[in-house]
Amino acid sequence: MPKKETFQDLSLPALKGEQELWRWLYTELRAAILGGRLKPGARLPSTRSLAKQYSLSRGTVIAAFDQLLSEGYIRTQVSSGTYVAPIMPGQWLQANRRRSTLKVPASKATLSKRARAMIHGIDLLAPSHSVGKAFRSYEPAIDLFPVELWSRVASRVLRHAPRSLYGHGAAGGYQPLRRAIAEYIGGARGVRCVPEQIIVTSGAQQALDLAARFLLDPGDHVWMEDPGYSGTTQTLRAAGAKIIPVPVDQDGFDVKAARKLSPKARMAYVTPANQFPLGVTMSADRRLELLNWAASIGAWIVEDDYDGEYRYHGRPVAALQSLDHSGSVIYIGTFTKMLFNALRLGFMVVPERLANAFEAARSFVDRHPPTLDQAILAEFITEGHFGLHVRKMRQTYLERLSVLKEAAQKHLDGLLTIEDAAAGMRTIGWLPAGASDKLASKQASMLGLEVSALSAFALKKTQKPGLILGFAGCTPHELRRGVSVLSTDLRGSR
Repeated sequence: MPKKETFQDLSLPALKGEQELWRWLYTELRAAILGGRLKPGARLPSTRSLAKQYSLSRGTVIAAFDQLLSEGYIRTQVSSGTYVAPIMPGQWLQANRRRSTLKVPASKATLSKRARAMIHGIDLLAPSHSVGKAFRSYEPAIDLFPVELWSRVASRVLRHAPRSLYGHGAAGGYQPLRRAIAEYIGGARGVRCVPEQIIVTSGAQQALDLAARFLLDPGDHVWMEDPGYSGTTQTLRAAGAKIIPVPVDQDGFDVKAARKLSPKARMAYVTPANQFPLGVTMSADRRLELLNWAASIGAWIVEDDYDGEYRYHGRPVAALQSLDHSGSVIYIGTFTKMLFNALRLGFMVVPERLANAFEAARSFVDRHPPTLDQAILAEFITEGHFGLHVRKMRQTYLERLSVLKEAAQKHLDGLLTIEDAAAGMRTIGWLPAGASDKLASKQASMLGLEVSALSAFALKKTQKPGLILGFAGCTPHELRRGVSVLSTDLRGSR
């Protein structure tokens, strides 16, 4: 005589909407279990019985059971049937938490020393909820970026891209982009290289990290501009380097002072075309002196050329790398400052003897840069759009700098002296002697302005009080508004 099934009547509600049958059954059974209508240990109907009762295919019921089984709501017993699990997943987690709280001491595991050094003093940039806020110094003129042109190029590239571009990319970067970069920086910056020397990175910050991690050993001395870019300072500390602050004057990085402080340093970090944050240009004599020092002792020079093309008087100064005949310079560039911040693409130019090593290093970090973005950028460069955009922005930024200076002369006379920037996307407003730039920066921030205190970028040398004011990404209207607000702030703090 056939075995008769005994189980609780489920009485599941009717199917609503266009939900898939298996998902409907899974959802209703799960709700019955969680709601207590199906008690822990209760036997479920067989798949054949459920299929017959609700006019379903047996495959549909099996699919629902498989999902419940994988999530821990039911258990199967061979030759016996399917039962509601004695303990629900949520109950198990809750019970496990109670056991952990009562019996297991809190973990004493900590971050590594390297991680603690890496995150010390880092101020995270907030996501952009506005464009062109005064006086944001790290943003180009996003309001003038040719979005429609970029979209057309991107659409064409994506339509015709071979399927291979959706696969694994080259660690060193998309070859057409490497060729385009090599050709462009050769003409615009005087950089001497072949495409194989270019390593495409996720912005300049990753390039700095690669250079620090793969060229330095813990304890190595590194010459660092003082004042200088805090992102580099943090990267060097994270790599375990000993930072040697080197003063900067009107001729840029002081090589003679650096040699006295640490003659056998392993690396020098410089921004020769447009020193960050003072905006001075390294003189020819000091460039040659720095190159001779590096070649004589086998040291590295990291040249950060993040906005060297935006020079407002005469032609842009050629890169330091163009004078390097010993293979001592690591040249770093970025497209985030030239196009838009969300485009996380930059590059480094390494000596030929290091090309394979850095390609492997790039693979070690995150396999490869995003290939489709690289393909779009490669087309944007080779079709001439990039060069045209840079030339337009050079003129626009000069006009915006003039607006800032005129507004400051009208509203900030005696409160802030604006430096006539020769290059770049930002300038310095000098405060009167004895003023606190950190206090002025804090008060300005409370009024909705984005200004940085110059002293925040000093490592050792005491700087005159000043505020770093970005102008490139701000419309003329926003610059005038920012000057008006800043005037109120500075007059009130007197």
